[in-house]
Amino acid sequence: MSLRMLVLAGATLLLGACVEAPPVEPADDTSAQAAAGRSVMVATPARAAPSAEAAAPAQQPQAAPALKAPEQQTGGRGYRHRLVEADPPFQVQPVATLSEPWAMVFLPDGRLLVTQKGGQLRLVNVASGNIGTIAGVPAVAYGGQGGLGDVILHPQFASNRRIYLSYIERSGSNYGAVVVRAQLTLDASGGGSLSNVERVWEQVPKLGGQGHFSHRLAFDGSQKLWITSGDRQAFDPAQDMTGNLGKILRLNDDGSVPADNPFAAQGGIAAQVWTLGHRNPLGIAFDAQGRLWSHEMGPAGGDELNLILRGRNYGWPLVSNGNHYDGTPIPNHDTRPDLEAPKAWWTPVIAPAGMIIYSGNLFPTFRGDAFIGGLASQALVRVRFNDTSAAEFRRYPMGRRIREVEQGPDGAIWLLEDASNGRLLKLVPPA
Repeated sequence: MSLRMLVLAGATLLLGACVEAPPVEPADDTSAQAAAGRSVMVATPARAAPSAEAAAPAQQPQAAPALKAPEQQTGGRGYRHRLVEADPPFQVQPVATLSEPWAMVFLPDGRLLVTQKGGQLRLVNVASGNIGTIAGVPAVAYGGQGGLGDVILHPQFASNRRIYLSYIERSGSNYGAVVVRAQLTLDASGGGSLSNVERVWEQVPKLGGQGHFSHRLAFDGSQKLWITSGDRQAFDPAQDMTGNLGKILRLNDDGSVPADNPFAAQGGIAAQVWTLGHRNPLGIAFDAQGRLWSHEMGPAGGDELNLILRGRNYGWPLVSNGNHYDGTPIPNHDTRPDLEAPKAWWTPVIAPAGMIIYSGNLFPTFRGDAFIGGLASQALVRVRFNDTSAAEFRRYPMGRRIREVEQGPDGAIWLLEDASNGRLLKLVPPA
């Protein structure tokens, strides 16, 4: 698109306020969070890295100013200059329809692996729209927020053909998340199978109920495996180092514990832990500097975007910028400067799910920005960083709950809708 066309497009009206979220099924952690109107996001000052830790008290967050057009919002907050972009900056292309899709990852050949919450792993040919099935997925306990979850590739997938899956298993009346790795073999009919399935990690302890599993996965540049583990709606386990609930974990690719983990000397489950005090982290991504960011659902208010720092305690359930669903107040983060405060938070909530930090070339003005799926907000939420500070920059109403966000090989952004007939959507620049 020419610069002249971009300038003309950038002069169009801003998108309207986010569509009010309709009631959702009780099994999802958004029904008590959803509120009418557009969520307000506030940013907190950046904290120092662990090597230069300072114990300065957190400042009282202030409401973000009204959002401006992209070409205007470059001053006063330290954000780098950006080219003028079209508004909206993308067009939406439906590609396929799936049953309760939850996560996705691109294969080197351009096809897409998609998990369905009910326990199926699909292979989508994004060029033709053909949908095949990958056999050999372990038995999945489906219900509530549980089922088949995340899927990622090993960093050396081209040579070892390994993928990693997270899912929920049942033991008696209790449930917990599990992570396995397996070798993927594709066939000529557009499907494939898994073999050599190995258990890598599991939630400890298993608990009753079917909420707050989290179980998002990511690999870093050193081939370390990162796993988010929710508090299972039990609150206190997030602060209990005898279990791995309410934590973010760092493991070797075979599930063993790296010797340099912050609590490795404690041994046992604690050795897995990188950070603690999390509620329901459902998005995890590394930025260009190798820093790890994660978002998590708050209770009634207080969804969070956190910079994940070695050994830190993020405060749940001791502090939150939201309250309990029955209205009981929770002390705010600024009352406990010894606990790590979010870099950004939302009240009313967006109910975040899935996240990328964009690094492609198809949308030059997107580079370095985070894109977060919104369930209750039914939106794609764009966050801009200024070093270790963060603030919502734009919000794009999508009209349906967005479960997952992924960046494609050509730089397009891909979304999964959270529905029994959830669409796979491709976002490309306007024609």
